Amino acid sequence: MPIIVNLDVMMAKRKVSLGELAERVDLTPANLSILKTGKAKAVRFSTLEAICKELDCQPGDILEYRAEE
Repeated sequence: MPIIVNLDVMMAKRKVSLGELAERVDLTPANLSILKTGKAKAVRFSTLEAICKELDCQPGDILEYRAEE
């Protein structure tokens, strides 16, 4: 899939655990894990906004596009 999720990178940079971030953005750890591992089919803008707010980053820091070869 050409969309790469770098949520784990941003979480590590901010020293935030999955459980802590899940609590702050009002998601279950399981749902946040699905997003973090790139298995999610979609992400709501409100969820992306909450994650960016808590991690003090931009959506482009979390989501990346790489063309398939």
